[in-house]
Amino acid sequence: MGKINSRYWLCQILGWGVWGLIALYFNLVVFGDRFKELGGKNEFLISLSISLILGIVVTHLLKTFIKKNNWLQFSYKKIVLLFVIGVAASGIILFYGDKFIEHSTNYSYDRYLQNKKLEKAKRMETQYGLTGNYYVNETKNAAVSAVVDEIKNTTSWYRDESGVWVHDDKRNLLGIYQNLLLIAIWLLIYIVYHYVEKNTNDELDKLRLESTVKELELKTIKSHINPHFIFNSLNSIRALVDENPARARTAITELSNILRSSMHAGKSETVPFEKELNIVKDYLALEHMRFEERLKIEFNIDKQTLVQQVPPMMLQTLVENGIKHGISKSIHGGLVKITSQFREDNLELIVQNSGQLNGGINKEGFGIQSTEDRLNLLYHGKASFEIKNLNNETVQSKVSIPINA
Repeated sequence: MGKINSRYWLCQILGWGVWGLIALYFNLVVFGDRFKELGGKNEFLISLSISLILGIVVTHLLKTFIKKNNWLQFSYKKIVLLFVIGVAASGIILFYGDKFIEHSTNYSYDRYLQNKKLEKAKRMETQYGLTGNYYVNETKNAAVSAVVDEIKNTTSWYRDESGVWVHDDKRNLLGIYQNLLLIAIWLLIYIVYHYVEKNTNDELDKLRLESTVKELELKTIKSHINPHFIFNSLNSIRALVDENPARARTAITELSNILRSSMHAGKSETVPFEKELNIVKDYLALEHMRFEERLKIEFNIDKQTLVQQVPPMMLQTLVENGIKHGISKSIHGGLVKITSQFREDNLELIVQNSGQLNGGINKEGFGIQSTEDRLNLLYHGKASFEIKNLNNETVQSKVSIPINA
């Protein structure tokens, strides 16, 4: 909060300071001859300082008012209405507040100029020899009327029909327009800045939310994969305890390696394919003890694919489901063939197993849903997955992952 307030006040001071420098330039440089003729530099500087301080106060009050009313929640029509009302009210308050303070403190540059111009008007009146009550019949005398117009245009002063000097200065209207323009620019910058900031914060919040959801979804998916894998592995080892204790001990070592890899995989979105392949080989070694000669295994691995990043436990899930729903349902068992290769700009992982997809694709049984979800979350639609009957005896699952993902 302190940082925001400091930035706000810095912008206030810089903004009004720039306007003050512009006013100084035009009055001291562009219209510098006026000071040579009439003087009043000190009065001008004091009046300008009063105007700048009052400008900061008025705009701060305007900012406090619109912020208190939670204007960011308004519709566009209400914001436009608020803009018009805020500019009109603040501009008028700024103008007349400035006049009130200047006249109350006797530091009024406008009044100084009026007095100087009145003195000049009286000198011009004497210079042109206007005496008596010429102001009564000035319209009847073209020469007198021309002189009166010249005095009026030069000094903004003239005598009315009663002989009283009257000031005809249109600066008041110009001053109001100027203040309205200043407030409009200030309020427009304020509104645009906060809209951009709000939209930026909304986008950041949206990205954080999407990231959190993605992380939670990935963890949820993995929590469904790992227990399923452990359950099947333990069943395989249990079948070996009585038949072949030595092999069972070896299997326990293999399982511990798999579990260790699985635990580390759960902490990462992707792992090297070689590490994933080692988990699959350990799993197949355990399953081969259960199926023996009924399970045939074949690898067709492009060595260059081993360094590519893949989602952990995904290939193992496809192999596991291929054995569960394909090999285990056949009396004679079957073949599991794993292929990795590059095709164009994608890494293809292919699992072929004996069996058939009967009655459509069971997404839950073949791990399709988890695979599709993980690919969508990790690669935003750039990866693909398909499962189909390759022929009358073989089911093929293929994952295609962009290399530069």
